[in-house]
Amino acid sequence: MTIKQLSIFVENRSGALLGILEMLRDNGINIVVSTLGDTDGFGIYRLICSDTEKAFKMLRDKNISATISNVYAIRLSDNKPGAAADVVAKVTKSGVGIKYMYSFMFGGHGIVVFRADNNDKAEEVIMLEKMDYIAEKELQDV
Repeated sequence: MTIKQLSIFVENRSGALLGILEMLRDNGINIVVSTLGDTDGFGIYRLICSDTEKAFKMLRDKNISATISNVYAIRLSDNKPGAAADVVAKVTKSGVGIKYMYSFMFGGHGIVVFRADNNDKAEEVIMLEKMDYIAEKELQDV
């Protein structure tokens, strides 16, 4: 029910992100979606890609700090204003906290990606509310 997300710690210096993107490209790894947040001195580059394990190993071999997290990718039932709010309302009203969230388009549908503070409860809500989620295997052919 979850998909793997790679979080890469990137120095805030010219060329650091480009180096990571070139490594991914040179190793045949497609990026499905990514987001970059910065702090003083470094950024956290979160991405969902076609082969998370391969990307993680490649980065580790180059001594680049990265982690793998499980996140949920919920396919919105329709692309109308408020559809993402509906998903967030169902999740949070059940008592699940959302640590962070981002969204993107995939296969003509809006997708909401989030990391939950309680995976067991999040999965229960997703099943009970019959939310349509993206499975890891869908990303391998991207």
